[in-house]
Amino acid sequence: MGTPSAGINFKDLSDTSYVQIPTNPLDRVIGQEDAVRMAKIAAMQRRHLLLVGPPGVGKSMIAQAMSFYLERPKQEVRVVHNPQYPERPFVEIKSLSEINREKEEMSSVEGEIYDPRDVPPTIAERLGYRCGKCGFYSLPAEATCPNCNNPKVQNVQQGPFGDVFNVIGAAFGVQNSTERVTSTRRIGEREEVIIYERYGDRIRALDEKTLERRRKIEKKSPSKVIVPVSRTPFILATGASETELLGDVRHDPYGGHPQLGTMPYERVIAGSVHEAHEGVLFVDEITHLGNLQRSILTAMQERSFPITGRNPQSAGASVRVDGVPADFILVAACNIQDLQYILSPLRSRIVGGGYELLMHTTMPDNPENRLRYLQFIAQEIIVDGKIPHMTMEAAEMVIEEGKRRGKEIDKKENALTLRLRELGGLIRAAGDLAVMEESRLIEKGNVAEALKTYLPVEEKIKKYYGNLANAMSTETTISQKSEEYLMKYHNYLEDRSYD
Repeated sequence: MGTPSAGINFKDLSDTSYVQIPTNPLDRVIGQEDAVRMAKIAAMQRRHLLLVGPPGVGKSMIAQAMSFYLERPKQEVRVVHNPQYPERPFVEIKSLSEINREKEEMSSVEGEIYDPRDVPPTIAERLGYRCGKCGFYSLPAEATCPNCNNPKVQNVQQGPFGDVFNVIGAAFGVQNSTERVTSTRRIGEREEVIIYERYGDRIRALDEKTLERRRKIEKKSPSKVIVPVSRTPFILATGASETELLGDVRHDPYGGHPQLGTMPYERVIAGSVHEAHEGVLFVDEITHLGNLQRSILTAMQERSFPITGRNPQSAGASVRVDGVPADFILVAACNIQDLQYILSPLRSRIVGGGYELLMHTTMPDNPENRLRYLQFIAQEIIVDGKIPHMTMEAAEMVIEEGKRRGKEIDKKENALTLRLRELGGLIRAAGDLAVMEESRLIEKGNVAEALKTYLPVEEKIKKYYGNLANAMSTETTISQKSEEYLMKYHNYLEDRSYD
């Protein structure tokens, strides 16, 4: 990863608006060069990744940036109605070329669009566009002519060939109505059947060839797209519920009855493991998923996962769709203390088909890394979008705060902390103060004031009370100071003391 603003000195810049931000998302990750390099490899080779480290060091940013190296999805996943066994819909996977061909077919059955004035007057009258009394044109929704105030639709006799037109229309699957009329037109030496139908404020005309193509399309089993081809290749599944992660089938109070209810295929909902097909599935704090880790493992092994109704009391419980594709790159993340709670077979699968990475919490305090910090400050300001840029003096104060935290929190001398999420909060707090003062830039004084107020509660407790035990004893009521209450929190105080 190249050095941001290589060769530039702090003195060469007046504020952070002059800092160049990399276009590559992975190059915006600060201080995690090893993880970034392996993430690029994992994306290009479609390997799984486990990122281990404390919150705020860039795990989510690396996972999301990996999709930058992936090709756009090329497959669309559909659920198709099964007429023989509706509760077992089929899965259909369509490529881009097949989708484009379908679009061409659909455009070929759109027919010709006319202004109501450009079709025979009798057709326009029967469809409700033209007044039979005065010949005024208006929308079919207006039953009364706005010009002469007479009913637009008259009792029009079809003529001696009306029954013939009805029979011909029925042969093409079309019946005469107030919204659709069957007629003929002469093409060269022969008469051609044509259907006129309402189309908003226009009229659509369908000839015999168009009607035949439409009838063939309508004969196909109906389907529903559950994973569209135009989708993001990055899916965030952190804290997902079972239905969000694995999909579901919605309940139908009519049990999928053909006339009253909703057909089973229409009620199928894809889960995150399906939406991440051909892309990245990111699960932060993966241990919080508990037993759902087994389902992720199954999807990784089979590269597919069935969708079924997950509520046993629902009509959707009888519906199951097998073979729904779920070929994704898993990027999982957790803290060091939670590593032992990752399901052993899942972790083995990640190691066998990918990489485990330990995130850094600090980087050396040197001119190059201070420039990286400057890049981070500029990025946070741009991403926030509601605060002004920062002067170099103010930026140096933020960097010094990063050095202080590297020493006090990460216990490293001459190091800059990489727990950057909390520093991002400091930048925003200083920016909000600058906005309130209507300042053009975030000044040194804004950062100094933010440092006093924007502190983690733990640091404020340590500053004012010395440790958590003192804070608890100071703020407890007389009843809370009873022996029973103190015993209840005895282990809590011992395990989490700030001494």
